[in-house]
Amino acid sequence: MFSLVYPPTPSTITGRRMSNRDELLPIVEPSGLVTGIAPRSLCHGGGMLLHPVVNLHIIDRRERILLQKRSASKHMWPHCWDTAVGGHIGYGEQPDEALVREADEELGLHDFNPVFLGTHVYENQRERELVALYAAIVQELPEHYGSEVEELRWWTYDEIAKAPKSEFTPAFLEEFGRISGQLLALL
Repeated sequence: MFSLVYPPTPSTITGRRMSNRDELLPIVEPSGLVTGIAPRSLCHGGGMLLHPVVNLHIIDRRERILLQKRSASKHMWPHCWDTAVGGHIGYGEQPDEALVREADEELGLHDFNPVFLGTHVYENQRERELVALYAAIVQELPEHYGSEVEELRWWTYDEIAKAPKSEFTPAFLEEFGRISGQLLALL
């Protein structure tokens, strides 16, 4: 497993702009060492502060991967297919705690056994994320999902390969290309 290493005394908050709804995220080194705290708005505002997230790839025994279609309310990549579960690790949280919370919030998923696949840094024009990757085998499509998810669907590897790349988030495509073999090895 992968853990964040928090300092013995609280970190200093980076940034001056904060709204009452702005969540605080740990700022980290690629090793997982926490070096500060920043509001989410600053982390996503092009400040390029490395902050941790969790992603859960869900597969079934028929070699299909579960993807979520991001809702219209999402600021980045609305209506695009993405990893089944993904979200920020809040300050003070560990990756496994965030994974359980996000799986519940996004899919109402409680009964799963995650396998840690590793970490990598993902970067785009707006943010830098230290991604803690997990996978789980789940047989049933979750019946309820949160407001951030427009739709859920099982995809075969062939369907993903043949679909227009614009249907998926760039982060999913990059990550799936990196771990697709590891996912099949779990079966």
